Amino acid sequence: MSVSRIPRFYKLSVEERHVELRGRLDLDDDDLRILESGWHGSLSIDAANNMVENVISTHALPLGLGLNFRVNDRDYIVPMCVEEPSVIAAASNAAKSVRDGGGFTADADPPIMIAQVQIVGVPDTNVACVEILARRAELMAACDAAIPSLVRRGGGARGIEVRTLVASSEHEPGMLVVHLLVDCQDAMGANMVNTVAESVARRLAELAGGEPGLRILSNLADRRLVRVRCLVPLHALETKNFSGERVRDGVVAASRFAELDPYRAATHNKGIMNGVDAVVLATGNDWRGVEAGAHAYAARDGRYRPLAIWRVGPGGMLQGDLEMPMVVGTVGGTTRAHPGARLVMKLLGHPGAAELGMLIASVGLASNLSALRALACEGIQRGHMSLHARSVAMNAGASGALVEQVARELSELGDVRLERAVAIMARYTATSDALADAGE
Repeated sequence: MSVSRIPRFYKLSVEERHVELRGRLDLDDDDLRILESGWHGSLSIDAANNMVENVISTHALPLGLGLNFRVNDRDYIVPMCVEEPSVIAAASNAAKSVRDGGGFTADADPPIMIAQVQIVGVPDTNVACVEILARRAELMAACDAAIPSLVRRGGGARGIEVRTLVASSEHEPGMLVVHLLVDCQDAMGANMVNTVAESVARRLAELAGGEPGLRILSNLADRRLVRVRCLVPLHALETKNFSGERVRDGVVAASRFAELDPYRAATHNKGIMNGVDAVVLATGNDWRGVEAGAHAYAARDGRYRPLAIWRVGPGGMLQGDLEMPMVVGTVGGTTRAHPGARLVMKLLGHPGAAELGMLIASVGLASNLSALRALACEGIQRGHMSLHARSVAMNAGASGALVEQVARELSELGDVRLERAVAIMARYTATSDALADAGE
């Protein structure tokens, strides 16, 4: 049985979906109770109060499943936490097309994070660089001494780099930044690299003849990249109105647009992050840090560029390639403190950080494909609005089966506005009242 291929899953009730998952995954009664209570229900007020400040309640978002994902020859059911309609359905649909081409292939760099130590008031930056690098072994040993538990797990300091930000002159003292490269293993690593930076800041400043400034990680984690590739056969791109070649060429043209125009690239990358953030949030990781790193990397050469590009690949297939930083952890932090996040990790098969990062990037590439395919064909608004219609129907007061009825009518009219939904609801209400008065 294929784990991630569950045809017509969207047609099942929520309860039936739980039964389906229990049959496919090793879920126990406690897991099902978390699903049945809602992800926020698994987080008590007491636990929330210990996680952040000034707690008054907890806040829930929908948790759905991305289906059809196959990454490096392994199937995944992908929990996605997101409020925007169509994101999960679109990613699942694109993953099905990619699956026809063999699935996603991905690789990841070692989990190297950068701790930055700023040194100000440096009288001679050239001399300072030489002094610091000459004591590389001493400094790396001091870094490791600050994080013994990480060193025991196979991580620790891996290198030191020195960059001159302002060269010394008679008018302005110099400024350096020292990068401490730390292998964080399966941790996200923020607390550890900050500890490392604090531990050697005073010694670095002493060697440079200046004063320590900021000591903190960088979210531009360009030593911790993931790369994903996929090939999509033409038959998997075909629609009722467009040939596979036409869709492929439209996606390639849309990709080229993003490569040439930063205004388009920003929206192109937002589509990638629709999928990325949804999985990062579901796993209890830091989506703000992932966002910051992604956009900084997209602008690393001074011009904002797309994180994923699409070309005509072997045999005329559509080929997609994505490269981006991916700083996520599978140990410590919210991934362990939040019962819902722990369940999500169980649903994913308890991946390590590198495996999780490759999966997240694959979901991002799938989300990008879905958006570009929609734009290249009939436009993104039609499919998005059909799903948005449900939210509009609920805002108009619809509940239960009436939600789908009102949403269907809104979509058929092509008028997905609250005013139209209210008018439709008024008609249903009047009909229901009339039947009640007639005793039916």
